[in-house]
Order: sequence, then C-alpha cells, then structure tokens
Amino acid sequence: MKCPYCESSQSKVTDSRDTENGIRRRRECLSCGRRFTTHEQVRLPALLVEKRDGRRQDFSRDKLLTGVDMACIRRPIPRRDIERLVDDIETELQRLGSGMVKSRDLGLLVLERLRPLDEVAYLRYASVYYDFQNAADFEDRVQTLRQGQPEPLLSIAAVGSRRTRQRRATRRNSKQ
Repeated sequence: MKCPYCESSQSKVTDSRDTENGIRRRRECLSCGRRFTTHEQVRLPALLVEKRDGRRQDFSRDKLLTGVDMACIRRPIPRRDIERLVDDIETELQRLGSGMVKSRDLGLLVLERLRPLDEVAYLRYASVYYDFQNAADFEDRVQTLRQGQPEPLLSIAAVGSRRTRQRRATRRNSKQ
C-alpha cells in the first residue's frame, strides 16, 4: 500500500476494524510517519443484466437503488430498509453465480421484496414493470393484494409478460 503523502510502499497497520462492507485499516507510513486510512472490500465477479431486447449491460446497484427509491418516494420507509432490500437482491444475484440475470427476473426479485415492505411502493414499481396502461391494470393488481395470494408473482409474471408482448406487438403493427 503506497502512502498518499510520500508514495512510499512501507507502512504498518496500527488498527484494523470490520465494517459492514469490508475492513477499515489505519496505517502509518514508515518513511514519513504520517497516518492514513484504507478500506478493503471483496471484489465480486461482474454481473450482467440481459435486457428484453437482448442487449447486455453491467449490473448497476445505483440504477436498481434509484428505481426502488422512485417507487418508495414519500412513503414511510426508512432508508436503511430500502438499502437492505437492494443489498439482499444483489447478494441473491451473486449467490446464484451465473454472472447473468434477465431484467425480467431482476424486476420480479424487486417486486417480491417490495410487497411485504410497502404495498403502495409495490404498486408503483409494478405499474412500471408490467407497463400498466389504464386503471383496470391497477385494479387487477390491487385485487391480487387484497386476496393475499401467497405467490402472486408466479402466475402474474406470465400474464404481465403476455400483456406487455401484446401491447408491443400492437404498437409495432400500428406503426407499419
């Protein structure tokens, strides 16, 4: 580890502490005597997201967090709960170890975790994910919530995907 002051590579660790995301080390340069702090984190393998059109992008925790934040705006959800939700999803994706996740599956993971956290945030995220076009789409989703179905995502995922494909096909046909 190079000293940020004199660029010497000779330093000793004076303090080491575990943090939530890694290890914090306090170091002292053996050349100039100044102290500095370093943070160590585990570097996870790159994760790619396959978009619906087949393109592939690097997974972005910030992008996922922004999407969940938008769904949770003006809701009484502590920031740490939102970050924990995103952390859980990222951990699950890394645990699967495939290196690739479809954007559809990523959206389902978010919906699965948002539902018990806050129903309004769940509906907001679902409205974008399933591309709600009218009030009937919201009513269908609210009805599902009221019925308290234990695993609505499995049956709804196929319906939502089919609806989305039908809408896209209709739009393409109307443009031709």
